[in-house]
Amino acid sequence: MRLHPYVGLGIGILCLSWAAILIRMADAPPLIIGAFRLSMAALVLIPIAVMKSRRELLSMDRTSWLLAVFSGVMLSAHFASWMTSLSYTSVASSVVLVTTYPIFVGLVSHFFLKERISRGIIFGIAVASLGAMVIGYGDFGTEGDRIYGDGLAVIGAISGAGYFLIGARLRGYVSLLSYITIVYTTAAVLLMAMALAAGETLSGYSWTTYGIILLMALGPQLLGHSSLNWALRYLSAVFVSVSTLAEPVVATGLAYFILNEGVNGSRIAGSMLVLAGIYLVLSRRTSEIN
Repeated sequence: MRLHPYVGLGIGILCLSWAAILIRMADAPPLIIGAFRLSMAALVLIPIAVMKSRRELLSMDRTSWLLAVFSGVMLSAHFASWMTSLSYTSVASSVVLVTTYPIFVGLVSHFFLKERISRGIIFGIAVASLGAMVIGYGDFGTEGDRIYGDGLAVIGAISGAGYFLIGARLRGYVSLLSYITIVYTTAAVLLMAMALAAGETLSGYSWTTYGIILLMALGPQLLGHSSLNWALRYLSAVFVSVSTLAEPVVATGLAYFILNEGVNGSRIAGSMLVLAGIYLVLSRRTSEIN
C-alpha cells in the first residue's frame, strides 16, 4: 500500500474522533456496543488473514502470539471502561482523560523497561495529572455521577497504554493484518463474554443501532485503530502518540455541534492542562531520543 504515513495517521485520528459521538448515538449498553464493534471488525479480517497471512500466523513464535493476545486483552479492557465512562461523563471529559495514556506509557517505560525519566517528563506528568484532577473536581457531585465516569476513562487510558506499548513492539516484525486480526478477535471474544456475564441481551436493538455499530467497526476500528497500528511501522511511537492529541479536540467539537453538549470552564481548563502535560512529556521524550 503506497500511502504517505502522515496521511494514514491523519485518517486514523479523524476516524477515532467519531467514536465517542457514535457510541452516544447507539441505543445499546456499552459492552454490547464494544462486543459487536470488535466482532464485526474481526469477521471482516479473519477470512482475509486466512487467505493472505496464513503462513505468517502459523510461523509466529509463542511469545509473539502471547503478546498479541495480551494486547487484545488490554484493548478489551480499554473499550469496556472507556465506553462505559461515556454513560456517566461528558464526551469532552471522557476523551481527554482517556488520551492520557502516553503518561502511563512513560511510567511503564521508566519502571519496567528501565528508561530514565527526566525532570522535564516528570513536570509534564504533574501538569497532566493536575488537569485530570481539575476535570474530576468540576464533575464531582454533578448530575450522572460524572466523577465515576472520569475514573473509568482513566482506567481506559491505562489499558490503552498497555495496548499501545505491545503494538509498538510487535509491529516491528509482525504484519499489520496478522497483528490486528489476533488483537481484534481476542478483544471481541472477551467483550462478548463480559456482556453475557453482565446479563446483557444480544438482540432486540433497533436497526439504526446496529447500523451505527457497523459504522464504528468500519470507521473508528478498522480505519482508525488500524491506521495507528499501520503508522507504527513507519513513524516513531512518540510521534504517533503526539498526533493523537488532536482526537479530544475534534471529538469535543463534534459533541458540541452534533450532540449540543456544552463545555464548562473546568473542563476547558482541565483539558488544556492535560493536553499541555502530555505534549510536554512527549516533546521532551522526542528531544531526548533525537
